[in-house]
Amino acid sequence: MWSGRGIRARGPEVLVAGGRGLVLAVGGFTGAVVLFVLSVVSILLVPVGVGIVTTPWVLTGVRAFADRRRISAAEWCGIRIPSTYRSLPAGLSPWTRCLRMLGDPATWRDLGWLVVDMTAGFVTALLPAALLLYPLEGFALAAGLWRVFTDGTHVGWWYGFVPVSGQGSALLAGVLGAALLVTSYFLSPALLRVHFLLARSVLASGDGELAERVRVLTETRRAAVDTSAAELRRIERDLHDGAQARLVAMGMDLGTVDALIEKDPAKARRLLTQARRSSAEALTELRDLVRGIHPPVLAERGLCDAVRALALRLPLASEVDVDMDGRAEAPVESAAYFAVSEVLTNAVKHSGAERLWVDLQHRDGMLRITVTDDGEGGARVGAGSGLTGVERRLGTFDGVLAVSSPAGGPTMVTMEIPCALS
Repeated sequence: MWSGRGIRARGPEVLVAGGRGLVLAVGGFTGAVVLFVLSVVSILLVPVGVGIVTTPWVLTGVRAFADRRRISAAEWCGIRIPSTYRSLPAGLSPWTRCLRMLGDPATWRDLGWLVVDMTAGFVTALLPAALLLYPLEGFALAAGLWRVFTDGTHVGWWYGFVPVSGQGSALLAGVLGAALLVTSYFLSPALLRVHFLLARSVLASGDGELAERVRVLTETRRAAVDTSAAELRRIERDLHDGAQARLVAMGMDLGTVDALIEKDPAKARRLLTQARRSSAEALTELRDLVRGIHPPVLAERGLCDAVRALALRLPLASEVDVDMDGRAEAPVESAAYFAVSEVLTNAVKHSGAERLWVDLQHRDGMLRITVTDDGEGGARVGAGSGLTGVERRLGTFDGVLAVSSPAGGPTMVTMEIPCALS
């Protein structure tokens, strides 16, 4: 038996499932059809050369579309669909990029999923909405709408399997509508879950999952090593060209002061002032360098406050919403912090936005960070963009990156990292 409180609690869940199903059915079907047609045409044009340029762009759109569905699956039903795309180094020629993307098994799983999504996926997404909305027609018929279709002498309308020819049959239609509404109450959330389970069955790597997992870990480890080496070179360069040079100059100034302190006290005082200024600048550069390696606020107060501090330094209006109880492990916090920092920097430099929103939350063992701006859009992963580095950084921790950035905006960048909080 369902209590009144249980009914009130499940009612909104059913409504939300129906609304989400309708969005998936309409938007998913349209997107799947358009992307599948573009993909097929572009791949067929590869032999004549045109597809070499267009195919990577189209397949990037397919991947973004699939990643958006992965995020919806995790957010709405707690179903995790792993993203196992092979990484593409920056600077590849169009021909090499095209061949590598076509040689990635995940590409063909995406294309197969588009076919499934526009057929069985469309049905499983539409059912929660149909079970919620279709009963309204039955109620309307029972309330008198049947008179629009018939004068009671013939069958003027069918509602499901009920032929509506008068008030009596219209009441049967209302009864059927009530039965469908009860069915919706019990099945709509489950049907939405079936939709995402179907998507996972096609998008996941299947029997070769272990081998694919090993390959992904190998690539992410290599990317992490390369990133660490590049970061070490940057630190060495910054020390050599910045603080070290200033300290050397300051030492030379102090040596000159020692020689002039009795002969030319005025010049010695000027050099001391210059040395003091150089020491302050060197200290500032060292602090900036340390902040770039591991910000003190991150170590002392955690990811949430560190992101808030990042937002406060931005030249744009920003809002930070946090829903986290506890802290993740230090390596995860560091990766998330620098990923957010890169995304925010990109937004400030390239988006033309006036406002930014950052949302951090941890649910079902997943740290999810969303950065949204009201800029011009057009952001994408690849082609040497900063988002490629963010994707690699997250991949080290089995994290995923999804970008939604239509022309004209807004841009929404979602990052997910599986982790536990302490």
